[in-house]
Amino acid sequence: MQKIAVFTSGGDSPGMNACIRAVVRTASYNNLETIGIMHGYEGMINGEFISLTKKSVSNIIQRGGTILKTARSQRFMSKEGMEKAWENLQKQGIEGMVAIGGNGTFTGAEEFSSLYPINIIGCPGTIDNDLVGTDFTIGYDTAINTVVDAVDKIRDTAESHDRVFIVEVMGRDAGLIALRSGIAVGAEGIMIPESKNDISRILARLGKGRKDKSSKIIIVAEGDENGGGYKVAEKVKEKYPNYDVRVSVLGHIQRGGAPTCMERVNASRMGYAAVQALLEGKKNVMVGIVNKEICHTPFSQAIKHIEELNPELLKMMEILSL
Repeated sequence: MQKIAVFTSGGDSPGMNACIRAVVRTASYNNLETIGIMHGYEGMINGEFISLTKKSVSNIIQRGGTILKTARSQRFMSKEGMEKAWENLQKQGIEGMVAIGGNGTFTGAEEFSSLYPINIIGCPGTIDNDLVGTDFTIGYDTAINTVVDAVDKIRDTAESHDRVFIVEVMGRDAGLIALRSGIAVGAEGIMIPESKNDISRILARLGKGRKDKSSKIIIVAEGDENGGGYKVAEKVKEKYPNYDVRVSVLGHIQRGGAPTCMERVNASRMGYAAVQALLEGKKNVMVGIVNKEICHTPFSQAIKHIEELNPELLKMMEILSL
């Protein structure tokens, strides 16, 4: 193997640049040429290739986002799109690829490598932490720290005005951002897609909470079955018309910002391990870190987290928020 490619696909996440840096520098150490593919699979179809060197990835480890840009590609889901992408990869002489992304990225990679003879290794880049085979995905630690910082500030206003704040965080299919950040900020309620959230139970908790609590925070994942932050706020206001209820949707600020220390280290380890996996002839696996050790999980098993959330965390949250 003499030439590999690296690309980012799907939603951006802090730490992607640290991973790109690790891929390029590990490849250089092993005398491999690295090509960067701009705009993910869409760029692969359009032939958007750039050369990456040790110098070109200097001073990016601390930056959020991705220097290679990212996109979602409908064209790549078609036979014609994949065929065009393969033609462009052949012209470049690319023999292996590192794909940094999430569910859609790995689904596309698995199908592509089943049709064409190219080895692809994945690095889990998503703030949702919704992949099996790694304790933390690239972007998750930074995202939950961003939420904690934002909610701490919201709590100041909530305390000052005796308000109930409904804070909506990202998580269309996974509530891991809501769960961990909710525990960290001492939320009075956490509502997530994985568990059937009885809104009446949350409302009862609000009514039975300590009278000396001048503020109450409910963290709601955007994919919660009750319809998100504004719908939950309507139900709270209906039950407690005297409460001063406000909604804050954190939105895309959760995706941006400088990656945390842990993020940079984990992303670097994954990028390094991805190149090593290519050199060892591995394919169609995601590099992850489980119990502090590098592991490899087939794409088919890594896609979409299927494990139930730890019920002890939910129980602990309820006890600690009393």
